[in-house]
Amino acid sequence: MAELSENSITKISTTTGVDMKTAASTTLYTPPAGKSLIVSRVVIRSNSASLAGGTSYAWTNWRSGIDLSGMTTTTGSRTLLSVDNTTYVPVPPLTAFQLIITTGSTAAAVATVDVFGYLI
Repeated sequence: MAELSENSITKISTTTGVDMKTAASTTLYTPPAGKSLIVSRVVIRSNSASLAGGTSYAWTNWRSGIDLSGMTTTTGSRTLLSVDNTTYVPVPPLTAFQLIITTGSTAAAVATVDVFGYLI
């Protein structure tokens, strides 16, 4: 029988301590050999400080130009979904699915990022 990650939308990864300020790329998940990743949603949670000023976040082969500056409290979460009528290319095998920060938060902040999807 195939694994759950191939038969349902499931949490593929959780990455803690993600720097939400520094312009950089952070690997969240790498699909195994022979499998590609279809991302259905990403949840940003448990931010250590306000993400005010963070206006340009993107994810490999998925969403871009995301403004998280409204995440000014540390007790909430933000769920990002795939957008209707948008074609996404699966993340290929052995290719990193990354959070790419161009303009991060003004204050130093880290967060937890959960990736949900399935493997094909």
